[in-house]
Amino acid sequence: MFNPKNILVTTTSTVEGIQVKQYLKPVTAHIVAGAGMMSDFFASFTDVFGGRSSSYQKKLTSLYNEAIARLKLAAYELGANCIIGLTIDFDELSGKGKEMFMITAIGTACIIEQSEKKIIQITDSQEKFKNVALDRLQILDSKKNIIAKAAEGILVLSEEVWNFITTNQVHEVFPYILKKFHPFVTNANVGTEEVKAFYKYLLSYIEAFPDQLRTELLYERIASENDDALAFYLCDIVKDLHLLDLNKVEMLFHLIEFQKQKRGLRIITYDKNYYDKEDIQALNSLSDYILSTFTERGTRSTKKQMLSSKEKEIWICECGKSNDMDLNYCQNCVRDIYGFKSNEVTPAKAAINIKNKVGLISELVS
Repeated sequence: MFNPKNILVTTTSTVEGIQVKQYLKPVTAHIVAGAGMMSDFFASFTDVFGGRSSSYQKKLTSLYNEAIARLKLAAYELGANCIIGLTIDFDELSGKGKEMFMITAIGTACIIEQSEKKIIQITDSQEKFKNVALDRLQILDSKKNIIAKAAEGILVLSEEVWNFITTNQVHEVFPYILKKFHPFVTNANVGTEEVKAFYKYLLSYIEAFPDQLRTELLYERIASENDDALAFYLCDIVKDLHLLDLNKVEMLFHLIEFQKQKRGLRIITYDKNYYDKEDIQALNSLSDYILSTFTERGTRSTKKQMLSSKEKEIWICECGKSNDMDLNYCQNCVRDIYGFKSNEVTPAKAAINIKNKVGLISELVS
C-alpha cells in the first residue's frame, strides 16, 4: 500500500523524465526546538571552533528529517505522490529571555505520472558511496563492537551506548535489549521509576527505526513472546508510536495461543498515523472476524437448587468453576465467560472501538 514514506521529494521544479499530471497545492511543515537545543550548541563552542559539533549536526539532521516527514504526510492527505520545489529555512526565535529554533519546510504537492512501485524504488534506494569518510568507518567499527558485546552478553547499556544505538539504528541488539528489560518488568523489587527510565530509552530506540523495520521487530516479538508482562510493554510501544498494522493484528488473531490473540484485541484499539478507504474495509472485516471468532469459552448449564426441584441457570468457567448467571466474572479465576478479565479488552469493547474509529475516518476520507 502506498504511504507517506514513498512520496518523492525534490528541490527541483520538475522530475526529469516524468510528467506532472496535476499540481495540487503548497504544503508546509514547521518544527520548533526549545532552548535546550541552543544551550547544547553554545556549550560546545570548543567543538565548533575546532571545525564542527557532531551533537549539533545530529539534532539539525533530526529536525530536518522530521520536517520532511510532516511535509510528506500533508501531501499524502491531499492524494499526492510527489513534492517538488522543496525549500527549507532555519530561523532562530527569541523573546522574553527565551530562545527557540525553527525549521520551515515548504513545497508543492503534485501527482506525477509514475507507478507506485517505481516511486518506492526511488525513495527507498540504499545510499552508495564512492569515497568513505573516517567518521563513517569509526561508526561502523563501534557498531560491530557493540553487536559483538551484545552477542557475548556483556554489553552495558550506558547512556552513551543508548545514544549510539539509537542514533545509528543498531537493530541487531534489539533481542539483547529486551533480555535486559525483562527483569525490570517481572521483578517486584525493581522500582517504577527504573522501569519508566528503561522504557523511555527503549521507546526512543525503536522510534529511530524506519516504519517498516520497527513494525516488523515489534509485531514479531509480540507474536513470539511468552511472557505477558514483557509483551504488555511491547504493545505499549505500538500504542505510543501509533504503529497499528491491520495485517499484523490479523496475524495475531490467527495464532493458536489465546493469550496472544488477546494482544491483537488490545492493539486493534490503538491508532496508526494515517488512514485511507482500504482501512475502513479492513477494520470492518476485522470487527466481523472478532465477533464471530471470540465466542464463549465457558459453557452455560443448569443445576438444581437446594431444597427445591427447580433448576437455575449457571455458567461453567474454563477453569471448571460453576458460577451463577448474575456473576459476570468467575469466582475462581476472575475471568468472564469469554475468558477475559475486567481490565482486558474484550471482543465487544474492540468492536465498539472499531465502529467509532470507522465512523470518524468515513467523515474525513473522500
